[in-house]
Amino acid sequence: MRREKRMALLALGIALLAPASPAAAKEPITGRWITAERNAEVAIARCGKALCGRIARFLIAPAGGDDQRDVNNPDPALRSRRLIGTAILTGLNPDGAVWRGQIYDPKTGRSYTAEVRRSAPGTLEVKGCFGPLCQTQVWTRAR
Repeated sequence: MRREKRMALLALGIALLAPASPAAAKEPITGRWITAERNAEVAIARCGKALCGRIARFLIAPAGGDDQRDVNNPDPALRSRRLIGTAILTGLNPDGAVWRGQIYDPKTGRSYTAEVRRSAPGTLEVKGCFGPLCQTQVWTRAR
């Protein structure tokens, strides 16, 4: 009887935990988001099998205006591309409540590993890491 009770409790525990991961993954990160610096709007949508986030528009125009180029890109062939439309979040795939991929910083021309997750309603946590060093920003949903 004791063994049966333990097995029933274990099954109940597994049943209670099972919906937690899919429910968290159901929180969409797609849509339009305002960066932490409030200087750009990023549109996150499906790009092939993963999600990506592209600069949709500038809220504060950079030195080159809306025609600003990716001048800090380490690849000389990409330095002439416009930043509007450039994917700064790439390869985002769900891992529970987190989407993992890459983030590109056009200000430095560097790419980092990324974790993106929904936090409070209308907010998105975007974390970029280079090895053990990480920085998290909170983006807000565009209206």
